[in-house]
Amino acid sequence: MGFLDGILGRSKPPEADLDVLFSVPQAVISLQLEGFTPTGSGSVCFRDVEGQADDAVMADAEKIITSSTGSTVTRSDDRFGFHWLTVSRTDADVSGLTTDLHAVNSSLADAGFGTSLLCSTFVFTTPAGTPFGLVYLYKRGTFYPFAPDGGERRDNALELQVRGVIADDVPVEPDLTKWLAIWGAPGLA
Repeated sequence: MGFLDGILGRSKPPEADLDVLFSVPQAVISLQLEGFTPTGSGSVCFRDVEGQADDAVMADAEKIITSSTGSTVTRSDDRFGFHWLTVSRTDADVSGLTTDLHAVNSSLADAGFGTSLLCSTFVFTTPAGTPFGLVYLYKRGTFYPFAPDGGERRDNALELQVRGVIADDVPVEPDLTKWLAIWGAPGLA
């Protein structure tokens, strides 16, 4: 940030700490002890950038992931216009999934699209069989649980329970108003 930016009140968005994604496998162990099961699926959400430069980066990331791991990669858009790249692993290996999602995020960030990254999700099922996601917010560098409860309702009690389970494993977002609803996210509908 330059001197003039400081005077005019402009700030530079924080850089995403992508390496914190590698703390997710520890959180998964804690969640599994409580009966939660990883599905082997996770997604990266980002805003589209004008032109096709980000499409080329995504295509390269897809090739790397599918050729080295055998994972499947799908792209989708939600009703809000955000793009999702979903990685699904048949072996439900969370460490491998974390590496795959990190590769996608790093590819976008290294190509200059880091400010377009919105969140990453890791999808789980509860002991009752309902989905919930562990969401990483790039701009905040924190995680929060998101538990849809049919329609556009949330299971707040489950979200608070999960927060207690993972609090020692990953940086949890302390401001509950930042626990955004990500309706229509892949695997969480």
